[in-house]
Amino acid sequence: MIIARRFRVAGRVQGVGFRWFTEEAALREGVSGHVRNLPDGSVEAEVEGEADAILRFERALRQGPRAARVESVDVTELSPTGRVTGFRIVG
Repeated sequence: MIIARRFRVAGRVQGVGFRWFTEEAALREGVSGHVRNLPDGSVEAEVEGEADAILRFERALRQGPRAARVESVDVTELSPTGRVTGFRIVG
């Protein structure tokens, strides 16, 4: 089943390679979407893909790269569009 989620990751997640880590996790799991830094210091990722792949992707986000310190991950369910292809870093 295809699902879509928005993840907002807070903590020490900017300046530590978090967006590149997120891109690698998305490519590994085969999910589509994007990731970006937000002005408040958090990172936001919107993804769409198979439910199992999204769950594995979320586990990776909750861990983050070695230099990161993830304090919280807020998850919002979105409606899948089926129009999202590939994964990119924006902003």
